[in-house]
Amino acid sequence: MNNEILKNFAISFVPIFVFIVVEAIYGTTAGLITAIISGSAYFIYYLIRFREVEKMILLDTALIVITGGLSILLHDAIFFKIKPALIETIILVLVGLHAFSDRPVLLHMSKRFMNGMQINQIQVRLLKQMSKWLFYVIFLHVLLILYSAFYWSEEAWAFVSGGLFYILLGGIVVVQFVYFKFFKKPALPKVMPEGDEEYFDIVDPQGRILGSAPRSAVHGNPQLLHPTVHIHILNRQGQLYLQKRSQNKDLYPGFWDTAVGGHVRHGEAIDDAMKREAKEELGIDASKARPLIRYVMRNPYESELVHVFKMRHDGPFKINRDEIEIGRFWSLFEIKKMLGKGVFTPNFEQEFQILEKNRLL
Repeated sequence: MNNEILKNFAISFVPIFVFIVVEAIYGTTAGLITAIISGSAYFIYYLIRFREVEKMILLDTALIVITGGLSILLHDAIFFKIKPALIETIILVLVGLHAFSDRPVLLHMSKRFMNGMQINQIQVRLLKQMSKWLFYVIFLHVLLILYSAFYWSEEAWAFVSGGLFYILLGGIVVVQFVYFKFFKKPALPKVMPEGDEEYFDIVDPQGRILGSAPRSAVHGNPQLLHPTVHIHILNRQGQLYLQKRSQNKDLYPGFWDTAVGGHVRHGEAIDDAMKREAKEELGIDASKARPLIRYVMRNPYESELVHVFKMRHDGPFKINRDEIEIGRFWSLFEIKKMLGKGVFTPNFEQEFQILEKNRLL
């Protein structure tokens, strides 16, 4: 979980403690009414300050109003007490989908808070591993909330619903640190047998070849700058063709990306690599593509000297299903509207903004 999510999650427990304090002084009904007011007040504050509706805050506020209202009507606080279990059950489903399916739900959700930061293969695997641990901990916590709501004191229920959750989260962090530090190192990307592994040229920012290295050495070492090619394809209407990355991809599965993108092989000319990738991914002839720009893209995982091309093509395309899930044309307005919302890869967003700024699209 990132800091913003944790902050909102922590604030969601404020109505619980408000209820405990006010209920002890003025009674159950007063405690419930005050809890409803405090939860609604934070929703309104967030809406006014950021001029947007945060879905988790909206959901939490709705549950406070519904469960608190039922508790007042039926003169039984149990409905309000199970509210934390309801909100955590929703989180449990999302974490479970990420942990036990091929849907990177947590990665998609956290994209809006990452400010363009990229995640490498090792981090993706660690996130999936941690989500499994988190799933079991949240499942246990939901059971404890329900049990304490029915059988324990209000003070014990408040601790279980609030403070205990952060103690359990801290426990996960400590246990994982010890586990990976002393017992098991995170799995690195597999290295192909010697002689079969793909090699890339190592270059300087001007494109001069300095040497070569295998894929396994290049990926994971940002010091080794290597060349790649991207092709932006526009139709007669000026719409940009994008590909949706296969769910089998290690990085950003299910994200929308540049129409064509790939590495330049050792000893391969840039133009030849560009044409090869276009043929492999979309089944098209890119001999008429023209170069636009060249720039260096760096992240904690790798460094690429990106050669960007542009061409006109209305289709049809023969999509390589091993690489691409689907593809379609997007209007530039539609793309701008979806930037920063976890729809596109960070590489595409960075490159799109460079091209837009220089009026190259």
